[in-house]
Amino acid sequence: MCGIIGILGKSPVNQAIYDGLTVLQHRGQDAAGILTSDGRRVFLRKDGGLVRDVFNGGHMQELRGNLGIGHCRYPTAGCDSAAEAQPFYVNSPFGLALAHNGNLTNAEQLKQDVFRADLRHVNTESDSEIILNVLAHELKASAEGLSLTPDDIFRAVGRVHERCQGAYAVVAMVVGFGILAFRDPWGIRPLVYGRRETLEGPEHMVASESVALDVLGFRLHSDVGPGEAVFIDLEGRVHRQQCASDPHYAPCIFEFVYLARPDSMIDGIAVHKTRLRMGERLAAKLAREMPDNDIDVVIPIPDTSRTAALQLAYDLGLTYREGFIKNRYVGRTFIMAGQAQRKKGVRQKLNAIDLEFRGKNVLLVDDSIVRGNTSKQIIQMAREAGARKVYFASAAPPVRYPNVYGIDMPNADELVASNRTTEEICAEIGADRLIFQDLHDLVAAASEGNPKIQQFDSSCFNGEYVTGDVSPEYLENLRRMRSDEARQQNLFRDLNVAELANHR
Repeated sequence: MCGIIGILGKSPVNQAIYDGLTVLQHRGQDAAGILTSDGRRVFLRKDGGLVRDVFNGGHMQELRGNLGIGHCRYPTAGCDSAAEAQPFYVNSPFGLALAHNGNLTNAEQLKQDVFRADLRHVNTESDSEIILNVLAHELKASAEGLSLTPDDIFRAVGRVHERCQGAYAVVAMVVGFGILAFRDPWGIRPLVYGRRETLEGPEHMVASESVALDVLGFRLHSDVGPGEAVFIDLEGRVHRQQCASDPHYAPCIFEFVYLARPDSMIDGIAVHKTRLRMGERLAAKLAREMPDNDIDVVIPIPDTSRTAALQLAYDLGLTYREGFIKNRYVGRTFIMAGQAQRKKGVRQKLNAIDLEFRGKNVLLVDDSIVRGNTSKQIIQMAREAGARKVYFASAAPPVRYPNVYGIDMPNADELVASNRTTEEICAEIGADRLIFQDLHDLVAAASEGNPKIQQFDSSCFNGEYVTGDVSPEYLENLRRMRSDEARQQNLFRDLNVAELANHR
């Protein structure tokens, strides 16, 4: 889960990219970067941390030019070192920069191919740098000398689709030519295109979510389709082409559950309306399974579950109350590295309002349950605040399988729902009753927004990986890479590298 932006404007784009990245900060809090160009030179600033911490006034003044790309990151492949902040840049051919959201499932094989066959070097563990080098190689193979046409670019993207497997939404800059954006043949990770009119002419923008377009005054024109590429040349001409031989629409369902902002449109589906429908369907299931419930109040776990919880309370005729106050200055615990840090983060992030719990039977509603640590601690907080009974409802089905397409969801043995029944999960998190959304209801809630999309990647719920190339061996390797022990080793390695650099 990362946020990407590309803008081709009529005036300097540094501030617009910065503002857009702050809107997409929820998609990655580990690192941020912006690369701009004046048509001849490139200017790059990237580092670890939040957008507001990576850039200061001096950095912004150096980011000159009317085209640029930006990225905010949290790590799903490689490590969380600042060296892996994006965008990445290579100077051959043409000068090429790239930012990427997603995860390649054949990254290890591709890395070997890039080195042995393409004769190119990858300097980090990031699969984004692998995509960059694959694209660079294919652009060089497609172009004739120093000239480059849209058809050359689309041929190169088609070869990228043939070589790269997994999920990827990409924005790239070809220095001296324009901005390129493309999406994997399944459309797993989101990517939208918009434009705005100025006195000097139209400006163009691509981004992970439509909300980034909205805040900058761009009008959402369309989604970038599965397998499609959009190239905007320096004159502002927009070229689009389907570059995959067999595209399918299967966007990630977890975008609508948790990742995306509620005010975004993704693949023609309003995230806010989807979450309302999730609440409706969850209310219907609760009414079936607890027809004579003794619930006094419905309380959401802020922030993502508010929409579903409000609709659920309305449909069931129950009182809705805000029972937790959220500290806005603590990151999302879902993407915190390390079990100890996640547990500490929950108590720092939320505080219960006692009077909303004392002496009441409470239904807590959350968007999903992943590891179960957050749910367990929140239920304990509700009891400490005086709740008589604590029921728990999840607007998503049980998360039983790791995600391999760009969400750093843990390996199966860290998932509380893995190999457990609903009753066992309920006992593990300490609730009096637990209700999960059914998967068919979740899919229906999303597809109602765009009936043309009938398939979603729901692999974290059902273990069915839409790309068809995810083997048990791949999942085992992923388990080792994503373990908290491996994260700690990466952290110590990065600290040692930083210490050696300071001594030098």
